[in-house]
Amino acid sequence: MARVVIIGPAYPLRGGLATYNERLARAFREAGDEVRIVTFSLQYPNFLFPGQTQFSTEAGPADLDIEVSINSVNPLSWWQVGQRLRRERPDLVVFRFWLPFMGPALGTIARIVRGNGHTRIVTITDNVIPHEKRPGDRPFTQYFLRVCHGFVTMSRSVLADLRQLGLRQPARYQAHPLYDNFGPVVPQLEAQRRLHLAPEYRYLLFFGFIRAYKGLDVLLKAFADERLAKLPLKLIVAGEFYEDAAPYEAIIREHKLESRLVRATDFIPNERVADYFCAADMVVQPYKHATQSGVSQIAYHFERPMLVTDVGGLAELIPDGEVGYVVPPTPQAIADALVDYFTHPDLQAKFEAGTRHYKQQFSWAEMVKALKEVAAVPST
Repeated sequence: MARVVIIGPAYPLRGGLATYNERLARAFREAGDEVRIVTFSLQYPNFLFPGQTQFSTEAGPADLDIEVSINSVNPLSWWQVGQRLRRERPDLVVFRFWLPFMGPALGTIARIVRGNGHTRIVTITDNVIPHEKRPGDRPFTQYFLRVCHGFVTMSRSVLADLRQLGLRQPARYQAHPLYDNFGPVVPQLEAQRRLHLAPEYRYLLFFGFIRAYKGLDVLLKAFADERLAKLPLKLIVAGEFYEDAAPYEAIIREHKLESRLVRATDFIPNERVADYFCAADMVVQPYKHATQSGVSQIAYHFERPMLVTDVGGLAELIPDGEVGYVVPPTPQAIADALVDYFTHPDLQAKFEAGTRHYKQQFSWAEMVKALKEVAAVPST
């Protein structure tokens, strides 16, 4: 049995990173390990967080040991957490790194913990080159990553980015595991009823917080295609704006899309995720650039066909023509694929069967195994 600490977002914080880390903790426990999560008392100062709130309004996970103690802008808290873990001597500390801003806090904690000569430091690197660049990105990132014993990435593009930064520690790619913690598949008509959606329409789903790199503007322009306008088809936009909504509203007005959209632009709580995915006929990720996306793994869990753009690591997970489409990030390419899908009724069953086949490879046990192998920590 290994003693494992996961450092990253978790309850009472909300969002995909917190959901992932909590599911990863359960995977370690299923493997026979002792595990706890150390999360943030302050994750982002307000100037870095454009959403409504960083905190969940749902009940916390009663089955997990979660310590709330890291203040991302208070070096005293970094020192206190590092010293405590240094004394406790866990076998493995798994950090989650997704933003250069976190480099000073996580790098300081990691340096202190490494001083015990026992604990292995491995990081799941979501991004090492951020989607939205700021001054200090490179030194903050290097400060943290250089102290790690190894890395696990969830896209091959991030693995290449690590080498581009000159990092030579052990690193491997392991596909993002399946998000299987949002409940079972809901019958489509039942999901549509819960969301008050008219069953005579078919539905596209854009899911997740809205930022420029996610490409909602590209999707809206594609959805304006006159071929799609003739179909009984609506687009569900489900997610909170993390930037000014005005440019998107301008596109909607320009193309007269108001009546063809279903807007749910608040944070979607965990208990409603199944309804949105199961109500949809296809999940669309029109990203302009990306590394990997948890949205794909939710779609796989609920066996929804997907359309993704050929950027970053998205195409690694979506076999083109088997579970959906991989297309260039342009309105024309997206529109062409959507027209093909919604004018060929047999494709939905084909792609759903593809998701059932391919989702078997996205295992949490394999992620735990990868982290231990990179760390050179024995498995149970």
